[in-house]
Amino acid sequence: MPSPIILHHFDESPFSEKIRVVFGLKDIAWTSVRISRIMPRPDLMPMTGGYRRTPVMQIGADIYCDSQCILRELERRFPQPSLLPDGSTGLAWASAMWTDRSFFQNTVNLVFGSLADKVPQEFIADREKLRGAKFDVAAMTSAIAQMRDQLRTHLQWIEMQLADGRAWLGGDTACLFDVNAYMNVWYVRQNMPDADALLAEFGHVRAWETRMRAIGHGRRSEMSTAEALSIAKDAVPQTAEQADPRDPNGRQPGDRVEVMPDDYGKIKVGGEIVALSPQHIAIRRHDPLAGDVVVHFPRAGFLVLPI
Repeated sequence: MPSPIILHHFDESPFSEKIRVVFGLKDIAWTSVRISRIMPRPDLMPMTGGYRRTPVMQIGADIYCDSQCILRELERRFPQPSLLPDGSTGLAWASAMWTDRSFFQNTVNLVFGSLADKVPQEFIADREKLRGAKFDVAAMTSAIAQMRDQLRTHLQWIEMQLADGRAWLGGDTACLFDVNAYMNVWYVRQNMPDADALLAEFGHVRAWETRMRAIGHGRRSEMSTAEALSIAKDAVPQTAEQADPRDPNGRQPGDRVEVMPDDYGKIKVGGEIVALSPQHIAIRRHDPLAGDVVVHFPRAGFLVLPI
């Protein structure tokens, strides 16, 4: 019996919404494991080696970290309907560097600045540990006017792309451009009481948002964190060894490395390289609770350090 596709997420997570929408686009049956918004996550950390950003996808004893990596694996396993628009494959993958960084940073600052004193202190403390810097809600509040300006700019880019009457950002069918950009519009809608006013001038964006919401989340079932950990321990990683003959630093399968994000959540996950390419690295590690696992990361936005 094949291992289920398990998504470790929480419902409020915008990066998880990306993955849930792709489950809808591809009509994938998946298992939801709801994790807490803040630490501790005692059943997940043994699988990730300490990586704690959300979401994480698990298939048996293969653990996929970061939405970039998860989307690439889902496209590999479920190639139809494709997320990649004809003639724009490279730009589609690269669009995450816009949506996940500058666009998201603008959006998250606006959301938390607007929530202000409603943000729980334990959430602030947790995010300060994750970011390694002060989670300054007061500064976010003082920047609301600037963040509204910036949000308007991002939204107008989407509006311009849709202005010729197309239904989707890449053309006739929904694709990775839509999935990446929608995350931020969804986040505004979920958290901003004046979302209608913020989107009012963007008629194409509002119609597109409605189409995106109608995609749904595929076929979802639920599982506990303990059950997911047990599945990992009983499974064997399925990742095949893969070398990258042009790796600019001469890395090879078998090398011991540490991998961590380059922006925040800089927790090093150590292990032995199993597979690597210009877009992906997978490392094998052992944990007493999870057993032998292979943890997968994207290359863009991540550092690979020798041990």
